[in-house]
Amino acid sequence: MSTPSGAVWGRGEQQDFRSRVRGCLLGGAVGDALGAGVSTLTLDEMRAAYGGDGVVDLVPAYGRRGAVTAATQLTLFTVDGLIRAQIRRDTGAWHPPTDVYRSHVRWAATQRDWGPDLRRKDTGWLAQEEWLYARRDPTISTLTGLGDDVMGSLDRPKNPIARDPGALVRSAPFGLLVGWEPQLVGQLALECAVQTHGSPGAYLGPGAFAVIVHALARGETLEAGVRRALALIAPQPGNQPVSEALQQALAAVRQGVPGPETVASLGEGRTAESALAVAVYCALVAEDVRHGLRLAVNHDGPSAATGTLCGALLGTLHGETALPPAWVAELEGRSTVLEIADDFAMEMTQGRALHGPEDTASGWLTRYPRG
Repeated sequence: MSTPSGAVWGRGEQQDFRSRVRGCLLGGAVGDALGAGVSTLTLDEMRAAYGGDGVVDLVPAYGRRGAVTAATQLTLFTVDGLIRAQIRRDTGAWHPPTDVYRSHVRWAATQRDWGPDLRRKDTGWLAQEEWLYARRDPTISTLTGLGDDVMGSLDRPKNPIARDPGALVRSAPFGLLVGWEPQLVGQLALECAVQTHGSPGAYLGPGAFAVIVHALARGETLEAGVRRALALIAPQPGNQPVSEALQQALAAVRQGVPGPETVASLGEGRTAESALAVAVYCALVAEDVRHGLRLAVNHDGPSAATGTLCGALLGTLHGETALPPAWVAELEGRSTVLEIADDFAMEMTQGRALHGPEDTASGWLTRYPRG
């Protein structure tokens, strides 16, 4: 699919795109929830607690089954920023990294100690969702990077030694910009990643991930997306860790029956590049979404991060109907995820019809203010 923003979409194209957007966001959230309760456990500890196969179903995290981490919270605010960026195209003041950064700063505001009476009411609907104010273990790099009003840049990234996957796990939505060329999608993901993570692997990983999701959203294969990502990041300084990780993920597919040993050979997922490798491998060998996600979370590293990434890949590849219904039903914030997914799909397919001069105070621009 290469329909540019503002073009006429057929009904079938709209339905397919909506299913992939929902699949991406719900899949990422389900993977996050599956790993959330065991992210601090080793595989041996998981097996001791849940049986020889490790985690095979949702387990309690933050006091409930189906709870998500900051990865899902931030992903939703990434979508919010992209919708606002599309709206601002009509004004002539268009700079998507700024809009996404502002949305991420709005998320950072939810992590502060204040009550509902102190929250601003003019920042759009997402920032008013009560469940998003829960603190769910964001990385220190994420918090410090969004703790001021100064934007980073590729020349001057924030937290220049941060290598964790904190920027990576919020980057799937960039790939849903199906009307953009892949290199622009990757570039936008890079520019938004350096607001919190300055190590090359930690910002090139999001760029590569976005390009892979972009290929899937346009109906291409996962392997084709990985190879395109490799080609696009190859000229970038410092690409070696991400390039090698993706190449290892492709090679691992040929190493026999998928299992925890192969996952472990790709790293623990504590760096952005190793988390990406684990997620890509698990998605490549997945028999179905349930199998891929179980494989992605049963290892010694941060299971929520690798689950989030793998879920976004599989959800985009197969669409929302391929996701395990029971897991989706228990997902924290499910209605919010669906609402913003559908808003994004509408913005991409209908565009100016949603926020033209006929918009009223109760319309689209109230949900996504231009300011």
